[in-house]
Amino acid sequence: MEIIIKEAAKEYLENQLDVEKDLLLAADDGSNEYSKIGGSCAIGDKFQIVATTHKNNNYKIPINNAQNWKLYTSNSEQTFLGTGLTLDLLHNNLVLKDDSGILDNNITFQDADKSANQTDEEKMAERKALSQHIC
Repeated sequence: MEIIIKEAAKEYLENQLDVEKDLLLAADDGSNEYSKIGGSCAIGDKFQIVATTHKNNNYKIPINNAQNWKLYTSNSEQTFLGTGLTLDLLHNNLVLKDDSGILDNNITFQDADKSANQTDEEKMAERKALSQHIC
């Protein structure tokens, strides 16, 4: 599997995440431990990039890229990813597309190492805020 990361998306992510960590292209639909969003309306059309120092055996499919970032996905996400994967920055949003068209026009991102240190109250507040923007 391969992805083209456009220069604008590369620069944006370098300013947001530690791209030296493992990066996971994960669904953001409630189907995995990194997802903060849930609901049937999100299945297969919401994605996120997760930076982590912890290996996750579910995310071991490498996604080759010109930046040589350690980018991985899982079998579950691979179902929704076609050929010609591209990550770009449009109108200050990360956009993931493939040869079939746009997969997600607002890719989110998080540092899982920092999220792991959140209190339960902080996690609940974040989920409550996000719930206003989905489905």
